[in-house]
Amino acid sequence: MECCYSFKQSSPYPSSFILNLQINDRLQYQKKSTFFTWKTYRGPVVAETGRQGWDFGRFIKTLYFFNGPPSPAKFFELLVGRLSSQSSSEPKSAMDSSGIVLVVGATGGVGKRIVDILRKKGQQVRVLVRNEEKARKMLGSDIDLIVGDITKESTLVPEYFKGVKKVFNAASVIVGPKEGDTPERAKYSQGIKFFEPEIKGDSPEMVEYVGMENLINAVKGSVGLRGGKLLFGCEDNSFKDLPWGALDDVVMGGVSESNFQIDTNGGENGGPTGIFRGVVSTANNGGFTSIRTRNFSTPEDLSAYDGLELCLKGDGRRYKLIVRTSSDWDTVGYTASFDTVEGWQSIRLPFSSLRPIFRARTVSDAPPFDQSNIVSLQLMFSKFEYDGKLNPTFVEGPFQLPLSSIRAYINDPITPRFVHVSSAGVTRPDRPGLDLSKQPPAVRLNKELGFILTFKLKGEDLIRESGMPYAIVRPCALTEEPAGADLIFDQGDNITGKISREEVARICVAAAESPYACDKTFEVKSVIPFSEPFTVDPENPPPEKDYNEYFKTLKDGITGKEYLERSPVPV
Repeated sequence: MECCYSFKQSSPYPSSFILNLQINDRLQYQKKSTFFTWKTYRGPVVAETGRQGWDFGRFIKTLYFFNGPPSPAKFFELLVGRLSSQSSSEPKSAMDSSGIVLVVGATGGVGKRIVDILRKKGQQVRVLVRNEEKARKMLGSDIDLIVGDITKESTLVPEYFKGVKKVFNAASVIVGPKEGDTPERAKYSQGIKFFEPEIKGDSPEMVEYVGMENLINAVKGSVGLRGGKLLFGCEDNSFKDLPWGALDDVVMGGVSESNFQIDTNGGENGGPTGIFRGVVSTANNGGFTSIRTRNFSTPEDLSAYDGLELCLKGDGRRYKLIVRTSSDWDTVGYTASFDTVEGWQSIRLPFSSLRPIFRARTVSDAPPFDQSNIVSLQLMFSKFEYDGKLNPTFVEGPFQLPLSSIRAYINDPITPRFVHVSSAGVTRPDRPGLDLSKQPPAVRLNKELGFILTFKLKGEDLIRESGMPYAIVRPCALTEEPAGADLIFDQGDNITGKISREEVARICVAAAESPYACDKTFEVKSVIPFSEPFTVDPENPPPEKDYNEYFKTLKDGITGKEYLERSPVPV
């Protein structure tokens, strides 16, 4: 609601009005109300600027729409509360919505190094592991972990991923020597000598494809989509609606009136749009109209996003967007005013610009805005700004504001939210004209290893199609050598060589912070050949790399699949 005055001063009803409400009258209202219907989007707007009579029936309809059929006691309580301008609730404390970085495959060679780098950077790290005992022994007893298996969708409980802002996926199918390894995994650590391999544990299809699909579904809502999240409007030839209802100054004694209708052809490009229209009057100390949604059945978690973008047709007036994080009827609304110009436009309102407002006054001790718990939205045209100030564009009379969409957005420049460690060679097993004898073992043995590279590529495709901002890192053969050697970045899946696991971990963490790495797929190797071991002098370590210099060279849309998709030119 919008008010900076007492309703008692402007009510057309005497103070004895409430006392004259008999219990029998309230019971009759409750009985009749079950047959009453009120269409959210329908009905003419009939308020007149000079009309002085308060519409008690419309007041009841408003309460009915937003609160459901009230019991006599509840109705009486609501009515007394409105007439006495008393708040029905106190603001609630917001949840901690600080960003969490999730590392999947955190006990593997690359994953554990990613965890270590993130913790040194002061990041809030959570790990997804199958073996809790192993994880705590390796990463420390204080590690924030969840036990789950990406190959088993039922173990990926949605609550586990609430607040996760970025994901590093270093999980991979396990490949080991057929004859086995030493207890210290000496053969694994050696990393460059060839041993006859076999798959250990779950198949490549389950880990690299099914597991990827399960993981993406589990985290996509939390980390966010590059194109934002639609809350209201048209997308993919379908219209997402919201349960809008009019909430005008009738609740405070005024006579302004509005409604919200869907115009199937009123959008900027001839598509559907909503139209917020009405007549606003200052009679009876009123002066605002608004549309507000019913409380969402499930609160919207928009913690992955930076604000709300409204696509609308402006009229040069100033409006308000109010976002609520409490399901209570009359409580603090996090509010931003915005000015419009004539014509269609997009207006971005950062969450950081929202201010806690209760009845047109700033609430200095309100809890921080909790964007993970959005309960309702409200659009308002009002005479009042905040703390006694007035809207400089306010004019009494009719108005209309076409609104085609409301979407949560991510600020530019966008950086990867999902960083995946894949493998060089994923497009090569089926590449025509390729000499397999010159390719790494995984390429030559793709079929014998359960089509490991084929399913890695299918898993990559799921990421690229997910809508999440991503980076896909394809290292060549992994070694336990230290980081620091000069690197070669490439695209198109053509290079062979080796690279340190420590270096790959550093690249992944850097990629998550770089807009140049966003939506890129690339291979990487060291310039050091297989035949030469790479060592580092602890007294004279190599300088730290600026990985952005490598990322800047990357291009969009190059994956190596273009070689597979080329068809021969007919002769």
